[in-house]
Amino acid sequence: MVENMRHEMTDGHISVTVQAQGGELCSLRDAQAGELLWQAGPAWPRHAPVLFPIVGRLRDDTLRHNGRSYRLTQHGFARDRLFAWEERDGTSCRLVLEDDAATRSVFPFAFRLELRYAVAGGMLRVGYRVVNTGDTALPASLGAHPAFCWPLAPGVAPEKHWLEFAVDEPASVRRLQEGLLRPDPEPTPIRGRVLPLEPALFATDALILDRPASRSLRYVAPGAVELELGWEGFTQLGLWSRAGGAFLCIEPWYGMADPVGFDGEFTDKPGVMLVAPGKSWEVGWWVRVGVG
Repeated sequence: MVENMRHEMTDGHISVTVQAQGGELCSLRDAQAGELLWQAGPAWPRHAPVLFPIVGRLRDDTLRHNGRSYRLTQHGFARDRLFAWEERDGTSCRLVLEDDAATRSVFPFAFRLELRYAVAGGMLRVGYRVVNTGDTALPASLGAHPAFCWPLAPGVAPEKHWLEFAVDEPASVRRLQEGLLRPDPEPTPIRGRVLPLEPALFATDALILDRPASRSLRYVAPGAVELELGWEGFTQLGLWSRAGGAFLCIEPWYGMADPVGFDGEFTDKPGVMLVAPGKSWEVGWWVRVGVG
C-alpha cells in the first residue's frame, strides 16, 4: 500500500517523490546537496500542496453560486484528496482527480484535474490541466505551494538568503487581513530585482505580487546550491513562511483570496478562470537545481 501511495523518479542528478495523497510533491533531493523540500515538520505539516479550486480564503469560507451557499475552506479540497495514478515510469508520473459527491457538496461543478511531474537535466517540471467535464462553465483558481528548505544549507543564516527576479519588480505588493486581500496595495520590499529574505518579512502572513513582471526567479544563498524557479500561465506569485522561518514557500498562483468585503457570486470573484464545457486549461511551473 505504501508503495502504491508514493512514486520515486530520478534523472541521475535530482530525485523526486510524489504521493497520491493530495497529488503532492513530497521530496526534491539533489545528489550533492541532499533534501531541498520542506519535510512537513511541526511548523507546517505539508510539503507542496495543490491549491484547487480556490487559492487563499473565501469570505466566511463560503462559495456563493446561483442563490446557494457552499462551505469551501482555504485553498480548496484537492490537497486533501486521494489522486489516482494514470502513468508512472522512472522519470515521470501523472495523477488525476475527478469530481464526486463529496466535491460537489462544496463545489457544485464537474471537473477533471490532471497533474504531471517529470524530471530531466536537473529540472523538475510540474504541469496542471483542468478539464471541464460538465455542461456549464467551470469557474476555478489554481495554485502551486512548494515549500523549500530555509536555510538551503546547514550553518547558513536565514538572513543570508535572497530571491533574484528575472527583471525589476517595482510594482506594489498585496497583503492579507484575516486571510482576505487588503484593499490597498503596499510599497514593495523588493530592491530592483532582489528581495532580501528574513523571517520578519512574513510576520503578517504572505507577501503577494499580484502583477509580477518576471516569469522566473533564483533562490540564492552563499555556499549553498541555487534553485531557479519559473512558471507559465500563472498570473500571481505568493511568498510565505511561518513566523521564524524554517521553510520558504514560492507559490505561482492563478487567483487569490477574496478581497475584504467581497460578497458576490463565485463566478464574479477576481482571479477566477472560466473554463467552457468540454474545454481545458493548462498552467505549470518548473524548478532547476544547481544553477549559477
